[in-house]
Amino acid sequence: FIDLSMGRKLVIITGPTAVGKTDFCIEAALKYGSPVISCDSRQIYKEMTIGTAVPDASQLAAVKHYFIHSIHVTEPYSSGQYEIDALTLIDRLFGEGRETLVMCGGSGFYIDAVCNGLDCLPVPPPELREELTQRVKTEGVGALAEELRRLDPKAWEAIDIHNGQRVVRALETIMISGRSFTEFKLREPKKRDFEIEKICLTRPREVLYSRINERVTSMVNAGLEDEVRSLLPYRDLPALQTVGYKEMFDYIDGKTSLDEAVRLIQRNTRHYAKKQLTWWKRYSDVKWIEL
Repeated sequence: FIDLSMGRKLVIITGPTAVGKTDFCIEAALKYGSPVISCDSRQIYKEMTIGTAVPDASQLAAVKHYFIHSIHVTEPYSSGQYEIDALTLIDRLFGEGRETLVMCGGSGFYIDAVCNGLDCLPVPPPELREELTQRVKTEGVGALAEELRRLDPKAWEAIDIHNGQRVVRALETIMISGRSFTEFKLREPKKRDFEIEKICLTRPREVLYSRINERVTSMVNAGLEDEVRSLLPYRDLPALQTVGYKEMFDYIDGKTSLDEAVRLIQRNTRHYAKKQLTWWKRYSDVKWIEL
């Protein structure tokens, strides 16, 4: 399924959460003698395993993975830093004689950073970020997401509006620049010295949603609550503003029952999967494979 006629190539395999990217990518990596370069903005954190569906021990043993459990949740990390780190790794791996590399993950900003490069976002004053972050805590991320929808509908459609960190980043960019958050993507992609092929995996919606529901149940059975409890000291950090963790924090705080927390994680994960598909439908160069 991969066209190798152009020489050095980065094959990016993406798709919505729970579609089956991990097994598909491992099979491709083994076939082409490549490691798997993860482009998942949450699996990169060492303390987040169950709630981010990190590949299991047998999958990690089958092929070398990069950017899995690489940094601590206390370390700031961005798509711009990922662009630098991933391109450095890609250059080294190609320099070792590989002709095809496999990248796997569903984080659109990370993938865009590698493919096209990112404009430098303006640095907000600390007091603005603090104000918006505090509003997320007091008003809820939904209120700020609605504000983003009014100011920048395209950004609202593209980003995960349940992720407080991303909503805050988009709003602060708009407020201090007077420009749309989406304008900060480069008009002309940076030139890369390798070919890029993007493959987006899909499944029929009812199948994908069933897989999401089953995955969330499996996460709970595997100890998601204990993992979230271990992260309570870090709950306000950007890395933890993530579906699966936020809902469990509310359960631990006594705001919801466990059954309700599970239902919300399933619902919000389905919404996130829909956002991921919407993101990739904007691109004409994506090849679609229905599993």
